Amino acid sequence: MEAVIRLLPYADADGATNMAADETLIRSAAQGIASLRFYGWTAATLSLGYFQPCVVRRADPQLAPLPWVRRPSGGATLVHHHELTYALALPAGSPWQAGPPWLPRMHRIIAAALAEMGLAEQIESVPDMPIRHGDTLACASGLRPYKPEAQAKKAPVLCFEQLTSGDLLCAGRKIVGSAQRKYRQALMQHGSILLKRSEHTLALPGICESAGVALPSAQVLDAILRAFAENTGWRMEIGHWADQEKVCIEELVVGKFATAAWNEKR
Repeated sequence: MEAVIRLLPYADADGATNMAADETLIRSAAQGIASLRFYGWTAATLSLGYFQPCVVRRADPQLAPLPWVRRPSGGATLVHHHELTYALALPAGSPWQAGPPWLPRMHRIIAAALAEMGLAEQIESVPDMPIRHGDTLACASGLRPYKPEAQAKKAPVLCFEQLTSGDLLCAGRKIVGSAQRKYRQALMQHGSILLKRSEHTLALPGICESAGVALPSAQVLDAILRAFAENTGWRMEIGHWADQEKVCIEELVVGKFATAAWNEKR
């Protein structure tokens, strides 16, 4: 049987709505519906990883005034501003979760899309399985490996100041990071593609500053869709939120992601 994945329309929303939508996706995936969506943020928004204490958002006076939300996934603090965000939700089993792990796989897809847009020589990957050959590192991902001299700070608050296996770098600076959540064996993975520096995180250059090129988010999205189809062989169908999913999003906003009980739980 041919694998079909639903492509949901791009939309900008606030933090609570975006996180409620991503959680709704994984609930639908647990019922057998595979989905991919890209989205933006109506205002610069700070998101905390599920396990982070909420006090960390007040550590930086640049970040403390921002609207904020707690993600259903782990990881460190993100400032969502000049970026393209994606969410991928997959049912259990084959073909959805067969083959390579999805975190590095999706990053390879994004890297292929950026290469198509002329950035092949500037994109590299933090290696997941480094093997030393003399004084160099080889990476099993097939992308150019992360250079050892581009070291991250120890235990920073911001996700894009940390490097983990599979992250994508542009000119040595992190521009793509992702996180996952499992629910009844379904998988939800969402991540950020940093297109441009935010005035709230001046230490974090995006692709625009690192590569010297401004990439429109719509063009990046289209390139990722082409790379995704080539990588997976799945048929992509343009779809829409079902009525019950819209209700679920609204309920999750009101009952969870916009509440202090959720956002200040740690």
